[in-house]
Amino acid sequence: MSRLAENLTSVKVRIALAAKNAGRDPESIQLIAVSKTKPVEDVYAALESGQRDFGENYLQDALQKIQDIQTRDVIWHFIGPIQSNKTRSIAESFDWVQTLDREKIARRLNDQRPEDMSPLNVCIQINLDEEESKSGIVLEQALALGKLVETLPRLRLRGLMFIPAPQENSAARLETCQRAQQQFQEFKQEFPDCDTLSLGMSSDLEEAIAAGSTMVRIGTDIFGERH
Repeated sequence: MSRLAENLTSVKVRIALAAKNAGRDPESIQLIAVSKTKPVEDVYAALESGQRDFGENYLQDALQKIQDIQTRDVIWHFIGPIQSNKTRSIAESFDWVQTLDREKIARRLNDQRPEDMSPLNVCIQINLDEEESKSGIVLEQALALGKLVETLPRLRLRGLMFIPAPQENSAARLETCQRAQQQFQEFKQEFPDCDTLSLGMSSDLEEAIAAGSTMVRIGTDIFGERH
């Protein structure tokens, strides 16, 4: 078994154990392998191990991978900041966008999504701790943006995405993830069809699952450190 396959197996074991400890079904948690900056060969290796969902932050790097692997059954998630001049390529190439945070971007993604493709799945990114260094909006703004997305026929509102601030210990990480879950539940009161809480990375996977995350985004613990 290759190193990458071993890493994938290890992450899946962590997910299963965290789900068991939280009294949850491991199948209710979707694993996104964050392949940003990694070569296409690593994506192929993950594919051979059964992984199908991949997250990318950098558009040009991602488009090359999507072109190289276009015959494979792959689900691509865009998880980076979205610039207006990049929306057409994102709308034409990805299955999910997890970092929506502006009305202008929502309208452009909708207008540029090809008619022969299914609606683009979108999560609204919340800046939980209102960090200046991170993208995202506060819950009140997300509620307004969600109402707009529901009027756009080429987009499908799926839920919320969080990148919490780093915390020093498990208790602090869990408290942060529980705050994210609370905001997600408030969001679902307005949008009951939403089913996705994208929360949890290599450093806080267990706490995110304990708090109810339905989608974890794991990069380093699958692909190794990035250069």
